[in-house]
Amino acid sequence: MATAKHIILNHDEITHKIRRIAYQIYESNVNENEVVLAGIDANGFILAKLIKAQLDKISDIKSVLCKVSMDKKHPLSDITTSLDKEDYKDKSIVLVDDVLHSGSTLIYGVKHFLEVPLKQFKTAVLVNRNHKKFPVKADFKGISLSTSLNEHVEVVLQPKQYEAYLK
Repeated sequence: MATAKHIILNHDEITHKIRRIAYQIYESNVNENEVVLAGIDANGFILAKLIKAQLDKISDIKSVLCKVSMDKKHPLSDITTSLDKEDYKDKSIVLVDDVLHSGSTLIYGVKHFLEVPLKQFKTAVLVNRNHKKFPVKADFKGISLSTSLNEHVEVVLQPKQYEAYLK
């Protein structure tokens, strides 16, 4: 039996959430010259690119993309970034992912970036599921959603077709 797909956010709503998150990032970095948007591969990086495009439209702050690669099933394994540590040292960083479920992906991502001194560290997610096992929070979030543990949130960020749904 196929599970039903319940739309949480449609394309226009996700576009609005991305714009709102970009404004929040701008507001919290208004005195900075540069902000690093570190997106967790794959959807987190796509979301970071979309936020960067909005941030570039609304501010003069230099925004830099960074791809964070990690094994989400084994987050203790090596985490790599597309930037060298010196490229984000003493900078403001926003770690971006599509869904915050248990918090394990974000907490291990945070741990990786804290190996160098930073000016400021924030997190951004499109959907916050409120099932955290770890003490990590989303500073910027599109939507908070209370779900059961057996439900799954899927985010699709394909060109001209953004969608978040519960199944």
